Amino acid sequence: MAVAFIDWVERRVIANAKHGNPPTYNPKEFPWVAEVEKDWEKIRSELDVVLERREELPNFQDLSPDVKTIQRDNNWKTFIFTGYGKTSEENLRRCPETAKTLKKIPGLKTAFFSILSPRKHIPAHRGPYNGVLRLHLGLLVPEPRQNCKIRVDKDYLVWEQGKGVVFDDSFNHEVWNDTDGVRVVLFVDFERPVKFPFNLLNKLVLSLAVFTPYIREADQNQKKWEQKFYARR
Repeated sequence: MAVAFIDWVERRVIANAKHGNPPTYNPKEFPWVAEVEKDWEKIRSELDVVLERREELPNFQDLSPDVKTIQRDNNWKTFIFTGYGKTSEENLRRCPETAKTLKKIPGLKTAFFSILSPRKHIPAHRGPYNGVLRLHLGLLVPEPRQNCKIRVDKDYLVWEQGKGVVFDDSFNHEVWNDTDGVRVVLFVDFERPVKFPFNLLNKLVLSLAVFTPYIREADQNQKKWEQKFYARR
């Protein structure tokens, strides 16, 4: 999609966003977040099983080579459920309670376990499009908790197990796990609430993402990983 067109749409999204355009949000603005938080222990139980094979999980850049500008080591791993119309049915079968919870999220676009190794730093970057907002549900947050945080623009958020944080990843953001433990969140992108008729324009742009080389390559890489991973079970 042409950069000029996306820039124009982003301006319309900002002007018509139902919750304004801050870098971070009060999760209470999205009533469904509380419903997701209620399920966190069930999700955590499924995560614990996934983490038994943590070293075999794909590094983020193994699936999406475009992120090599910010990620080159083996310390950011992922377990993907869905991404812009591409779904891992096998991963969802392995985590049925998580799958049920994801159905509670309106406008869900992306969902996966985001797994950071101890002392991992993700440098400053920004997302490609402001038509989605991001939820991080804390599942495994090591101590000292204040050393496990994310900066979004000038705001700093600290994860807490069982609690969600919501932010706009199109703002410059940066992540630290300055602890000796593993940090895991359920990482979700959902459609940003936008006033009519610009919500339709936003839906159109998001629906076209599945056709981009970025999404198609990531899906192909995910399928190759699944074949190897589940063959070894």
